[in-house]
Amino acid sequence: MKNLFKFSLLFALSFSAYSQEKAKDSTQVETLDEVLVKSVRVETTSPITHSNVTKKDIEKRNLGQDIPYLLNFLPSVVTTSDAGAGIGYTGIRVRGVSSQSTNITINGIPYNDAESQGTFWVNLGDFASSVESMQLQRGVGTSTNGSGAFGASLNVLTDAISKEASGEINNSFGSYNSRKHTLKFTTGLINDHIEIAGRLSQIKSDGYIDRASSDLKSFFLQGSYVDDNTLIKAITFSGHEQTYQAWNGIDAQTLEDDRTFNSAGMYTDANGNVKFYDKEEDNYKQDHYQLHWNEKFSNQWSLNVGLNYTYGRGYFEQYKEDEDFSDYGFTPIEIGGETIETTDLIRRRWLDNDFYVANVSANYKSDDLSVIFGGSYSSYDGDHFGEVIWSQYASDSEIRDHYYDGNGKKTDGNMFAKGTYNLNTKWSVYGDLQYRFIDYKTTGITSDLVALEIDKDYQFFNPKLGVTFELNEGHNFYLSYARANREPNRTDFENNPNIKPEELNDFEIGWRHKTNKLAFNANAYFMLYDEQLVLSGAIDDVGNPIRTNSGKSSRIGLELEAAWAITPTFTWMPNITLSSNKNEKTISQFDGSLVDFGSTNLAFSPEVVAGNAFVYAPLKGLQLSLLSKFVGDQYMGNTDSDVSKLDSYFVNDFAASYELEMNKIFKSIVFTGMVNNIFNEKYVSNGYYYTYDDTWSDPNQVTTIEGAGYYPQATTNFLVGVNLKF
Repeated sequence: MKNLFKFSLLFALSFSAYSQEKAKDSTQVETLDEVLVKSVRVETTSPITHSNVTKKDIEKRNLGQDIPYLLNFLPSVVTTSDAGAGIGYTGIRVRGVSSQSTNITINGIPYNDAESQGTFWVNLGDFASSVESMQLQRGVGTSTNGSGAFGASLNVLTDAISKEASGEINNSFGSYNSRKHTLKFTTGLINDHIEIAGRLSQIKSDGYIDRASSDLKSFFLQGSYVDDNTLIKAITFSGHEQTYQAWNGIDAQTLEDDRTFNSAGMYTDANGNVKFYDKEEDNYKQDHYQLHWNEKFSNQWSLNVGLNYTYGRGYFEQYKEDEDFSDYGFTPIEIGGETIETTDLIRRRWLDNDFYVANVSANYKSDDLSVIFGGSYSSYDGDHFGEVIWSQYASDSEIRDHYYDGNGKKTDGNMFAKGTYNLNTKWSVYGDLQYRFIDYKTTGITSDLVALEIDKDYQFFNPKLGVTFELNEGHNFYLSYARANREPNRTDFENNPNIKPEELNDFEIGWRHKTNKLAFNANAYFMLYDEQLVLSGAIDDVGNPIRTNSGKSSRIGLELEAAWAITPTFTWMPNITLSSNKNEKTISQFDGSLVDFGSTNLAFSPEVVAGNAFVYAPLKGLQLSLLSKFVGDQYMGNTDSDVSKLDSYFVNDFAASYELEMNKIFKSIVFTGMVNNIFNEKYVSNGYYYTYDDTWSDPNQVTTIEGAGYYPQATTNFLVGVNLKF
């Protein structure tokens, strides 16, 4: 089935490439490319809060760090890195909402993992080098494909067709033995119709945290056919990551004494020496195959069809000491008259999954009305299993025995219709209706050898309404309402079989002002939740965050951002988010009884998040930037415990780029450099909070012990790069 699907994509491209005959200019090429994400993006004047990021924006800081770090200075964004320096496992939170609740699409195809709902950019190393543009919608946003957006949605458009042939050789190096090597090419339009383009990349880094190394290999390849009314793209991209685990975090004392310490892989040998297992790592590969066909039938009507197949497989490997035989299905054995029931071993926990997607949308546009309607359907089938690849005492086990097996199947479909109608030259209304249906079933047992039998069906209706008022060319006001519903993920069910889906009602009101020198946006949001799945602060044994329903909760905030060209060479771009993020009522077990903590702060939701950029361009091709990020105090739990508090931090980066235009051999040479955290701030952007009951001190009284783990971020570090364009 997999090979048949791949062949179908390539055959469709080949057939279409030789069946059309019309010509095309570069403006039309760009317009048709953008149609691929039209169904999940919004226009500049839409009543949806959003930020756009272009290829030009990305190139100036694309030195190997993951996409979340390239978005770090957008409003309401907080990023974090397990390895500490932005390469490897990274995360993004928008308005305090985790990446699990941020919807990601690539060319309109859902990228979030269907079961965990997480987004793992580590599987697509250097993907930023193949991105044409990104749109980050904050709040519910417009209807999208895949899991619902509860904090934001990020719509990624990959490289547009290039009319002219070109190539790039891009190399960068930096702290912690970090390096990125990228080779890109495009044939340009052959006979005005056909383009083949691609990229090959490798990123390596030792990481700021001890042994938190990353080895990321990836490629991107697309073949395109275009004419006046047709665009067809066959795209394949893949990533293979090998990343040493760094998800354990450290306690407060270790943070003070040795902030780069990593306990992953630690064991004691037969002589009592502490050692670290050298393969305590993730090893995962993900292949993507996409086919997109856009057809323009008239000036009013067009059709877009997208197909996708994703194949993911891999494992994480761990050395475990003194493991019980019973946890692996081993039978106790006798050696020299002694019964052996524990052993040191090395295990692998596997994922092996297939993901199919079909999208279709039709677009109608007239002078006063723009309508898009269509739907999406996806099917996911994922196996979870574990192997013991070495054991000091193997009992009666056989090679490649599975000590647990589980399977998850999920189908996810939606139908939508959205449109904008211009009532007159000043007023326009926006409507968006989506019906989404999910079927999720699991069988087998988890890695804890506990049966996981889920059979859930969900049906959600998600309406969205908005109005825009154009006072004049420089002033735009909008008001919108959107509802979103979202199902729990696999980990949620593992921790609580009775967990509920969450619902959000999102109200946004904003003002956009733009002149030749100044752009200013102000947006107020009121996000009212029912049974919001919030981060409890705790993590499971593989670093997954544990979430819980929070009853009634809310996020109320004000976002301000501006871009002011003070002089022709100097621009100031500040932004700030002020917010209140509250659980209406928090009841939790503490000291042996249920305690009502009243109204509390939502976990990982700072009240102040601010970004700033000073950009100076004194010469043609030269740009110097001072980039700043402030994140206020935040709690890692939902009880406002001081133990769970993360201190605020203020981090500054310096970036420089210079493009030297050439006449021979190369079109240009681009020199890029960054010094991150220039003031050597010792900060923590992520962590976890836990409690457990102590009955040893006094058997007649239960005492709750609190603790926390921290993920330190890198101190001053640098990256420099050279991009040869030809």
